[in-house]
Amino acid sequence: MDPLSVSLFEMRLEDIHRADPWLRYEMSIRDFIALFPVRFKNGRPIKPDHPAVVGVDREVFLKVLVAFNQSFGTKK
Repeated sequence: MDPLSVSLFEMRLEDIHRADPWLRYEMSIRDFIALFPVRFKNGRPIKPDHPAVVGVDREVFLKVLVAFNQSFGTKK
């Protein structure tokens, strides 16, 4: 587990939250970050799933996936 990458991902999620007026109105930054927990399998991060409970639109979810890829990347 790479704590620096996890922190970087959370910072990018904060940026996504701040940039979206609907998200700022609907939930706190902490609640938004909690929707996308970082899980690991065999030491590798697993991409987050689309949260079923909260209606995060497709555009925001795509931004989350881009932030995930930028934060963890493919390190070989």
